[in-house]
Amino acid sequence: MRKLVALATVLGAALALTVPGAIGGPGQTPGVSAKSIVIGGTFPLTGPAASYAPIPLGMKAYFAWVNARKGPDKKRGVMGRQIVFKYYDDGYNPANTVQLTRRLVEQDKVFAALGGLGTEPQLAVRSYLNEQKVPQVLVSTGATEFDSQWREFPWTIGWQPDYIAEGRLYGLHAKANYAGKKIGVIYQNDDYGKDYLYGFRAALGKKYADANVVAQEAVEPTATSAAAQITRIKAAGAQILAVFQLPTPTVRSIATAKALGLNLDQIYMNNVAAIKPATDGMVASAGAPYVNGLITIQYAKDPQDPKWANDPGMKLYRTIIAKYGGGANANDPQVFYGVAKADAFVQALYKTGANLTRQGLMNALLSLNTKSSYLLPGIVMKTSKTDHFIISQMQLARLNSTTKLYVPFGKLIEARPR
Repeated sequence: MRKLVALATVLGAALALTVPGAIGGPGQTPGVSAKSIVIGGTFPLTGPAASYAPIPLGMKAYFAWVNARKGPDKKRGVMGRQIVFKYYDDGYNPANTVQLTRRLVEQDKVFAALGGLGTEPQLAVRSYLNEQKVPQVLVSTGATEFDSQWREFPWTIGWQPDYIAEGRLYGLHAKANYAGKKIGVIYQNDDYGKDYLYGFRAALGKKYADANVVAQEAVEPTATSAAAQITRIKAAGAQILAVFQLPTPTVRSIATAKALGLNLDQIYMNNVAAIKPATDGMVASAGAPYVNGLITIQYAKDPQDPKWANDPGMKLYRTIIAKYGGGANANDPQVFYGVAKADAFVQALYKTGANLTRQGLMNALLSLNTKSSYLLPGIVMKTSKTDHFIISQMQLARLNSTTKLYVPFGKLIEARPR
């Protein structure tokens, strides 16, 4: 009997060394081997939010550069592991997001779901990923619940400034600079648009908002016209317009405001829509004078802006896109956004250490205190176990409709006081 027990112990130990995932070893964490890390995400390469399709191109290019260069540990990739990045087109349709995320987890065996885009699409898979204990990290949406509901969803974390905090900055500016002016708001009728609206009104204060927000119009994400909503905003006598929609609907709303003769003292527009296709579209459809001085926020450097031409981070970015971008437009801020996000993920991987686990990645993301070559100078990516908002500093910026650049003004603002 003793011989049989001893033999079973030896065989068990041998099996543990040969079967992936058995009693320790790199195989125990899905998506991780001694030589690779498999990650993935879903993005709207087609559909109503296809203007964000360049984001994964930037991420892919950055990972290709990381895989080719020797890092601080003198190894290619991250600690000798090559990053394999898989992404699928969900068309900004939550039903597709669910199906494709299951594919990433159950077939592709990803280590983490990285950078998935869209508030509603990512909310549709949040419970599933948390149930599976798969990190849903650095989501490409500023919806506040991805950071604020961490007790219920501990495997989820965002990256960019959250929409409530951003909306708050517009409300503070409007109240301070256009006191007593009538305000009209047009917003996307989902959690994305409602977050902005909540932050905007909270900054105004209930009494001021009730007295001065004369029209508050919701628009469905799939709507093809905003004429009825803008007509009501005009009829209410709005002098200030706040637009909290995706890029294409934002262009439509502002162009409609111009076409219907809505004369405005100021337009506020969420940063999500401050991308090159939308900016070009606004200038073309509403005219440069109408949108000149429009206010949004910035937190990342703008590759279109020549003031960053000699910046070391921008120079590296252009080198990466030229060699690994596959023809991506280096002047597109969405490509730059992808690189910035991929860089933040790689920083977290190094912080996690050689023993790469999903829990280790979350621990690393919740103990950040670092800067990025791709964010505005002075911005710190900082988190804790109870503060999951990675970026909370922003700077207001005005559109110069002649150059089509957003020009920062004032100081960095801690939009979510810590």
